[in-house]
Amino acid sequence: MSVQAGSGESSTYFSRFYVGAGRSLAQLVRSPSHSRRAEAARRSARHVLLLTAILSAAIVALMIVLDAREIALMPPRGTASLWPIRILTDFGKAAYVLWALAGLLLVVAIVSPALRGNSRSMLLGLGTRLQFVFFAVLVPVLVGDVAKWIVGRGRPFVGGEANVFNFRHFGGTEAFASFPSGHAVTSFALAFAVSALWPQARLVMIVYAIAIALSRLVLLAHHPSDVVAGALVGLIGAMAVRYWFAARRLGFAIRHDGAIAPLPGPSLGHLKRVARGPFAP
Repeated sequence: MSVQAGSGESSTYFSRFYVGAGRSLAQLVRSPSHSRRAEAARRSARHVLLLTAILSAAIVALMIVLDAREIALMPPRGTASLWPIRILTDFGKAAYVLWALAGLLLVVAIVSPALRGNSRSMLLGLGTRLQFVFFAVLVPVLVGDVAKWIVGRGRPFVGGEANVFNFRHFGGTEAFASFPSGHAVTSFALAFAVSALWPQARLVMIVYAIAIALSRLVLLAHHPSDVVAGALVGLIGAMAVRYWFAARRLGFAIRHDGAIAPLPGPSLGHLKRVARGPFAP
């Protein structure tokens, strides 16, 4: 009898797991349903155009005026005392950020079928928000990788001199993958996504994104215009993903003026109680 009961519980768990995974994917690709999505699209488009105009002008100005001067002031590549900066910069590496988010999503997927009622609903709500953060980073990272390949800008001192207009379009090598900065794409996309869901974290996330961007300059991995371009790609990509989620009523609401605001989510205290639930004796 106990074997049959255990088998039945296991079958129910896996059934809930597959159903939950299927519904999670289906809600991401379903047709947009929010009645105010057109207002949100227009508002987002205005913000994107303004951001693009300002940062594009900054990128051109940096290339002409500052890039060569800035990299000449940085310590030589490989300087031993820069080891703390090398550790810091890894926190903006796309692979590390995306794998960490994927791991959290996997935990939610594994634990949620074992829960019931409000606890399960809260954990699934967290899962939706983690999905947003994951795709808000993944989409601009992929766009940035394509842009790197197309532009083919040489990293600082590639070729032996501070030539900021050293391009090898479609080069496909790491030496000519400077524009835009992938770490800046990742850190600014992550900062925007987390701040969009939890505005109280905005200051911390801004400091994080700027610190990652500066670390790329100190390590002579990028020119200043590269990190500004990375910030632009990361912000626009994350904004597009936020609109996608809001238009499908996932994690965000659209106000009458088209502004996108986060829906109330589970508190930290609720999540701690949920986390203890499956392991309680």
